[in-house]
Amino acid sequence: MPAAPADFPRSRSIATVCLSGTLDDRLAAAAAAGFDGVEIFENDLIASPSSAADIGARARDLGLAIELYQPFRDAEGTPHHRFQSVMRRMRAKLDTMANLGVDMVLICSSVAPDAVNDDGLAAEQLRLLADMASERGMRIAYEALAWGRHVSTWQHSWDIVQRADHPALGLCLDSFHVLSRTDHYDDIAALPGERVFFLQLADAPRLAMDVLQWSRHYRLFPLQGGFDLAGFTRAVCATGYCGPLSLEVFNDVFRQADPRRTAVDGMRSLIALEDTVRESAGQPGALAPAPALSGIAFTELAVDGESGPQLQQWLDRFGFTHTGQHRSKPVQLWEQGRARILLNSGVVPASPEQGSAAISALGLESQNPAVSAQRAAQLHAPALPRMRGRAEADLTAVAAPDGTQVFFCRSEPAGPYGWLGDFLPTSNEAQHATGITAIDHVSLAQPYDRFDEAGLFYRSVVGLQDDEAAEYAAPFGLVRMLAVRNVSRQVRLALSVPLLRRGDWAPGIAHPQHITLATGDIAHTADVLARAHVPLLPIPANYYDDLDARLGLDPELLSFLSTAGAMYAEDAYGRYIQLFTPVIGSRIFFEISQRISGYRGYGADNDPVRMAAHRAQRLAFT
Repeated sequence: MPAAPADFPRSRSIATVCLSGTLDDRLAAAAAAGFDGVEIFENDLIASPSSAADIGARARDLGLAIELYQPFRDAEGTPHHRFQSVMRRMRAKLDTMANLGVDMVLICSSVAPDAVNDDGLAAEQLRLLADMASERGMRIAYEALAWGRHVSTWQHSWDIVQRADHPALGLCLDSFHVLSRTDHYDDIAALPGERVFFLQLADAPRLAMDVLQWSRHYRLFPLQGGFDLAGFTRAVCATGYCGPLSLEVFNDVFRQADPRRTAVDGMRSLIALEDTVRESAGQPGALAPAPALSGIAFTELAVDGESGPQLQQWLDRFGFTHTGQHRSKPVQLWEQGRARILLNSGVVPASPEQGSAAISALGLESQNPAVSAQRAAQLHAPALPRMRGRAEADLTAVAAPDGTQVFFCRSEPAGPYGWLGDFLPTSNEAQHATGITAIDHVSLAQPYDRFDEAGLFYRSVVGLQDDEAAEYAAPFGLVRMLAVRNVSRQVRLALSVPLLRRGDWAPGIAHPQHITLATGDIAHTADVLARAHVPLLPIPANYYDDLDARLGLDPELLSFLSTAGAMYAEDAYGRYIQLFTPVIGSRIFFEISQRISGYRGYGADNDPVRMAAHRAQRLAFT
């Protein structure tokens, strides 16, 4: 495919339909996120108490160009006796556009039941409408809806535009309408760029369902779904198209989410997409390259007066040692091997419930923390304000969508990013070891409306890549999981979310989180914990009966699993054994795991059983 041109489009736009709230809320959110322009969706204008002229003035005051007015429906293929009403409607919309200060209207292919399947008629009618627009100095962008009654592909819409042969009539190419029907889009690059009037971008997960319902409920911002947005955008840019990159995304979450957050998420997706397009075309990216990561430096837990002592006791049982106390903050450092956990009593946990604890921060080992921070800022994840005492490391933290602070640092005692130097040694000596070597991964349950935002954040800002995705039936509804990792698999995060909001009766674990601790010999670790009478989560006998029936495991291994209360998984690369603690406080628990022979997964198939066991454990103590 031809490379994208050097003058890659710089203007960025977002359709008001992407955002929730009043039209003024949407315009303000788009401007605050740094967009250059907006598409005004007709329904948003109709519902506004402001006149079109006032809305146009408001957009200009905010520094926003109005790039497109849309949609104008059921225009072409109209039976002759009804076409006069279409022209009357167009005259009224052109008046509205003049008041708004916009010179382009989107006509989408007709879905009317009585639309006539006649390309000649469609071209003739679009030519008449283009004459009307041209007289006002305006243009029409014609778009093939994927569910259009007779015109449903971009090739068909282009045939009609060519037949109409009017300079004020061109194409609108919408990635969803193209990519929901086909993976073949290379021919787009051969279009004349001056006839491509507008480009709309939306991603989506790959689903087998009615395309209209797919579009209305499951669209996502670029790089959040399964479409090849980079290839599609590169093909459109190869035509010489020089208009804006515009987002047109709607789904059930965006319709009710904070428009300011959604707008920032959209801007981040466009910036990341532009860089991906440049790199895929062999051109240098504009973003600072994501520095290599080499591990999870630490996981910080926010604790209170009740959960803090509880977690200290658990860490001690697990063989961790309280090795350091922060110079200026109420933060303890606990270590075993390369596994480091901080207990911070100076941060208020997200849950107001007494005895709660939460994962409040992650430290990621970055090859170049300064460049990691620079990339984050370029992707609209600015550094969080942070108090720093004298002789303390100058660490940068950014906020993930769920509020978790992500630090870019180095685990060294000295240097500008060496966070370990911030801790004064306690002189405590390790009393025992359980074989824990490192943090294998951290699991973060996401707020319902931030899951896709979180995936994009960790991919684009942090530089991780998708590792595993799954949906499974849990005791309280379907759960969606996405695991992300770095290239070397030394940084792994598992994100999860219920597919629907939980009902009020469900257990009060508002977003459970857990830390998975790695061991090289789980049999030894389980033995040490058993002799120390460390309580672990009991797993029902039914699980082991099913395990035996499905996999026919070695009897000795099966006996160990059932005796220890361990769970088992395997993939094409190896095997995985897991132990779990009960929930500590309201939402935190630990997993201890061993990866054998290169296992790459996360044991997600065991999650429904583990969740039911946690529910039974909590009921036993309430």
